Amino acid sequence: MSTPTADDLRTLFLFEGLSDAQRDWLAARAERATYDDGAVVFRQGEPATHLYVLLEGGIRLSRAAGGEELTVNETTHRGSYGGATRAYVDEVDRTYGNTFTTTQPSTFLRWLADDFATFMRTQLPMAVHLLDGLYNGLRLTEGAVQQREHLARLGTLSATLAHELNNPAAAAVRATGQLRGRVAGMRGKLAMLAAAKLDADLLARLVSCQEHAVELAAKGRRTPRTAMEESDLEDALADRLDELGVPGGYDLAPVFAGNGLGPEWLDEVVEAAEGSLEGALRWLAYALETESLMDEIEDATARISTLVASVKSYSYVDSSSVQEVDVHTGLDSTVVMMGHKLQGVKVVREYADDLPKVPAHAAELNQVWTNLIDNAADAMGGTGTLVLRTRAEGDELVVEVADDGPGIPAEVQARVFEPLFTTKPPGRGSGLGLDSARRIVEARHHGRLGFDTGPDGTCFAVRLPLQQRLA
Repeated sequence: MSTPTADDLRTLFLFEGLSDAQRDWLAARAERATYDDGAVVFRQGEPATHLYVLLEGGIRLSRAAGGEELTVNETTHRGSYGGATRAYVDEVDRTYGNTFTTTQPSTFLRWLADDFATFMRTQLPMAVHLLDGLYNGLRLTEGAVQQREHLARLGTLSATLAHELNNPAAAAVRATGQLRGRVAGMRGKLAMLAAAKLDADLLARLVSCQEHAVELAAKGRRTPRTAMEESDLEDALADRLDELGVPGGYDLAPVFAGNGLGPEWLDEVVEAAEGSLEGALRWLAYALETESLMDEIEDATARISTLVASVKSYSYVDSSSVQEVDVHTGLDSTVVMMGHKLQGVKVVREYADDLPKVPAHAAELNQVWTNLIDNAADAMGGTGTLVLRTRAEGDELVVEVADDGPGIPAEVQARVFEPLFTTKPPGRGSGLGLDSARRIVEARHHGRLGFDTGPDGTCFAVRLPLQQRLA
């Protein structure tokens, strides 16, 4: 360590407006301190004993929040400062509010907190009052904005989960109720068959016919058919049932047609059922309806499982703060999470093959995708085409979210990233989405967020460095 001179202070922007006597006073009480790359100059929560000003090197300012270490700022700007910056205020809490880490070999000027406090109170008393008022005002404003932003995010996520879970859950409940009735009906039809005193061979043929029908139906339900094709198949089955003299054939035909079974299959049943055709057909119809309802329950519960998995992927609830992130996974999870808002929107994915992963705060990036996709859906009025496009470009990873809406009006384009500014009707937007997205991309990930807009739509582009140091 060595003692600096007043000339050292004169080259720093912090001290440009001071008199020679003031600089001499500060220089006499300062000391030079040097740290290696990766050194922790001070930690959050430790007693705030010194003020530090960067002469050369690089620093990262971070803060613990929610069990994670979040980067507040990272810079190599000469004259950047940190530490006991509020030593001149009479506060109970005299600890460092964040952690100061070097990102390369660095040299600082540092002062004892008491010396810095004495200088501020005696030499700049008006500045002390102004700064204290400004600090408290900003702290209250920031707290209110963050609380509103967090509530907005929580509200969006809660509404999404409620909507997305309600549909498959309701479908499963409805199908279960119908299934109970069909199973009861199958028992009744089985009793009818038993009353006919079927021999063992006939019963075996009917069971085999049932298994074959279930197998064909599973394939038939997966085969897409137009409404016209479905109607033609129903008519053909109804005509054949009428020829066979089966009462109520038009009730049975939709069941068989809906499972992709045609007149050829019906002829197999005629051969197997011999004189018990009507009872066999109604028993088979109940079996097919039961299989269809079980498929519906399986699909509904699978969708719930998929949504839960998407929530986990979306929020990264069990992952570390920083990791190598596949942006495709995050984009897809976000689309699932926003399914209710994208019901009338065609989502087109133009993903680059072999796209490299990017070091990032994964959950925060997903919040960016949420805000951009949400704005795109609003811009299109719930109908249109949403394009998600990715590519690697030099040392950056690029993600584009494009819509075919009317574009952003020229008179508001300069304000789209302003906090609390929104063009949405009252109650529809907080004005925090794009501001939050920009802060996450630029301040947290050292990337860039911009947009192009016109009458054919708007495209927001997120550019993230492929190589970066995050905390």
